[in-house]
Amino acid sequence: MAGHSQRNKIAAGKPSQRGAEESPFIKWLLIVIALGFSFVFLLLPLANVFVQALAKGWDYYWSSLAHPDSRAAIRLTLLVAGISVPLNVVFGLAAAWAIAKFQFRGKSLLITLIDLPFSVSPVVVGLMFLLLFGLQGFWGEWLATREIQIIFALPGIVLATVFITFPFVARELIPVMQATGTEQEQAALTLGASGWQTFWHVTLPSVKWGLLYGIILCNARAMGEFGAVSVVSGHITGLTDTMPLRVEKLYNEYNAPAAFAMASLLALLALLTLALKTFLEMKQAREFDRAQVAMPEVSDVGKQ
Repeated sequence: MAGHSQRNKIAAGKPSQRGAEESPFIKWLLIVIALGFSFVFLLLPLANVFVQALAKGWDYYWSSLAHPDSRAAIRLTLLVAGISVPLNVVFGLAAAWAIAKFQFRGKSLLITLIDLPFSVSPVVVGLMFLLLFGLQGFWGEWLATREIQIIFALPGIVLATVFITFPFVARELIPVMQATGTEQEQAALTLGASGWQTFWHVTLPSVKWGLLYGIILCNARAMGEFGAVSVVSGHITGLTDTMPLRVEKLYNEYNAPAAFAMASLLALLALLTLALKTFLEMKQAREFDRAQVAMPEVSDVGKQ
């Protein structure tokens, strides 16, 4: 019994080498599997997009992107993103601030509503707006008598995009704000700062990285959204076709090189988004490392 008890103490006090470190075979097997899946399902399709886009040469590639309908799709995509992203930034900041800093009735309901777009199909979202604002919809007749067009026009595309990108900024900010706590804001208010001064000089700088990540992800999704926009846009060439819709239309017209040219532009925007996100993460890591190095120096000064 004594030997058994001694072995239990040793096992409890010191984990075995086998449990603490996997064998090199397992490590490399997992690495190979991860890299293999990334190569087959991510890199190869992405590379194929650019190969197909340039199948007829650079002249055809640029002429495809310079087509009036393609340029209209690019402009509309950038316009929709330029409207929907700032709206979601305002909502995300307000919602994250309320959830992280205050206790109120309906808090869990608000969190559930923020996550709703993740669980609803984009096509269902488009149909929902169609049933609300379409000609035969709930407000369709009222809008028609006042010559207000939402469906098959820019407002409907913006509404659908805002709904789909609803969670991204808020979901990035909520954990960051919860981690920072309320001590800094309370100290600023105690020292006489107003609510706006506290927000601009204390709250916003402390969550800037989470806010930037949310904006980047929201913008990427806004430019690439297809399902909801497809339902509410009406596919009007040169007017309500965004870049993803233009890709589908060109491919259905058996113009694969032009479709892949537009798809490659979307892919480039996605790669730029990823590169920007990686750059911000590296910059954040450097700032954290500098702060960690500075902490012992401050401690040493205090001891002296």
